[in-house]
Amino acid sequence: MSRTFVYARVSTSDQTTDNQVQEVQRAGFDVQANRVVVETVSGSVSASERKGFQSLLHKMETGDVLIVTKLDRLGRNAMDVRATVEHLESIGIRVHCLALGGVDLTSAAGKMTMQILGAVAEFERDLLIERTQAGLARAKSEGKTLGRPVATATIEGVKACKANGLTQAQTVRHLSIGLTTVKRYWKAS
Repeated sequence: MSRTFVYARVSTSDQTTDNQVQEVQRAGFDVQANRVVVETVSGSVSASERKGFQSLLHKMETGDVLIVTKLDRLGRNAMDVRATVEHLESIGIRVHCLALGGVDLTSAAGKMTMQILGAVAEFERDLLIERTQAGLARAKSEGKTLGRPVATATIEGVKACKANGLTQAQTVRHLSIGLTTVKRYWKAS
């Protein structure tokens, strides 16, 4: 008999997974509390490296169902999500995503949906890269200086403090800037 599990994740400790759990309940799923795994970890960390997700894998068996509210709960990028879903499918676990109408991501329709979403995400990324490169090329052709502006006043201030015999700590206080900044320009002067 299949059991239903919920994986809810947030990125920071000032966020809560309560809304995700309530969304699953509103969708009509009655999941036992011991089958709800909540975790606070960045989505940039692969699901395979998350402690909570690993504990979830140890609890689940072939035939079980995993519910997530959105794909990004499983990973930040399409490749990570796809790898996670494929791994779950390989051990006989179905994955349902509420944001996609509750579609089973391990079914034919779910796989197609994930491929389309992955293609759209890749397309968006490529468009962003093209726009960025076009903007940089235009700015360069207009004679604009690219990159971080030179902090001439800060450099001169550090040089003057060093020339006047101030220590790096005194320079930090005198110029109201960080020690790392002082050290960077101290070496150059």
